Amino acid sequence: MATLTDRAAWFIGASAQCDTTPENTGHVWHLVLLGPPGVGKGTQAEGLTQALGACHLSTGDVFRASKSTPVELRSPALKTALGAMGRGELVSDDLVVEMVRERSGCFRCQGGFLMDGFPRTVAQAQAFDAMLEEKGIALDAVVSYDLPLDEIVARLSGRRTCGTCKAVYHVTARPPKVADVCDACGGALLQREDDQPESIRVRLKAYEESTRPLEEYYRGTGRLVPVSADGSPDAILQRTLEALSQIAPTGGA
Repeated sequence: MATLTDRAAWFIGASAQCDTTPENTGHVWHLVLLGPPGVGKGTQAEGLTQALGACHLSTGDVFRASKSTPVELRSPALKTALGAMGRGELVSDDLVVEMVRERSGCFRCQGGFLMDGFPRTVAQAQAFDAMLEEKGIALDAVVSYDLPLDEIVARLSGRRTCGTCKAVYHVTARPPKVADVCDACGGALLQREDDQPESIRVRLKAYEESTRPLEEYYRGTGRLVPVSADGSPDAILQRTLEALSQIAPTGGA
């Protein structure tokens, strides 16, 4: 089973070092996870981390963790992005790309990576490809999860996230052993603000407008691996692993 990294280098940036790194004795996978909010990318990333030994790199986790990160430890691009968000402005593609670039050392993690939440636009995908090329790393596949809209709404309304370790649960599909308490660390389970109905509608609209074109972009490069997100987390994970087993690993560094 994989050893979970603390992801300090990802949360804080180049100034930090992870205390632990994933153990990986097989192929080092480099993957992007795509799919609209609510399909369960975070849950699948946890399972894939264990199965493949890869590190889960989520841009959403960076923003959420920044609330408890001392200001002096926040990277320059993250500080600028948080300032823009605080003013109610959109974070530009260039700024998001720079925030990821500050953490690009994580791309060479010995366990590989699962990129979640980035890229969100074709421009970001092109910039990401350039970053990987600079480091001599090849992207193995882009796993694209899909689920009907009514299923997405049901999942989001019941999702709960640990405020401490960011583990994800669901009140019916994946409940904790003790209500509102994280199994892993004992932290309080919370409903994220962006899981409120009005936020869900905004997020889905934004996904359709900006992120759906990524599927065509990656399909054109031959790296898109579609996976149905219907069913239990275990069933979806097995479906994902089976789909990945059908592709030839790139052998990138």
